[in-house]
Amino acid sequence: MSVYKLKTHSYQETITIAERLAMFLKPGDVITLTGELGAGKTTFTKGIANGLGVKRNVNSPTYTIVKEYEGELPLYHMDVYRLEDSDEDIGFSEYFNGDGISVVEWAEFIEEYLPSERLNITLSSLDEKTRVLEFYPNGAHFESIITELIG
Repeated sequence: MSVYKLKTHSYQETITIAERLAMFLKPGDVITLTGELGAGKTTFTKGIANGLGVKRNVNSPTYTIVKEYEGELPLYHMDVYRLEDSDEDIGFSEYFNGDGISVVEWAEFIEEYLPSERLNITLSSLDEKTRVLEFYPNGAHFESIITELIG
């Protein structure tokens, strides 16, 4: 599996990368975000939302598990951290096969429900402003997106 790395040096730069990514996404695409608390997962999701034309403020759906936002395409923002050690299926396939974009934080906790074709992104914090974004595309569609996005 290919890995593509990108370093951002500000909150806005992370948002901008995610906004650009959103321009390539199509209904049914699944993006997973992995990283420590504070690594920028929700920030990255805000950028995707901006790129999709979502007008509402995006924040972490920690207590609701899924938040839905309307934009040019629907955005399904999931934080499945609370599903660790649970085998609860909250209808993931309806989201993953739906007409929107699914962004899943802490996706490792629902690995068995995830589609094989997806874009996994790992975010790491080097310091207060600097982030390392690692893109792991699964499938030709996501490989072409990342090649277009960062070369």
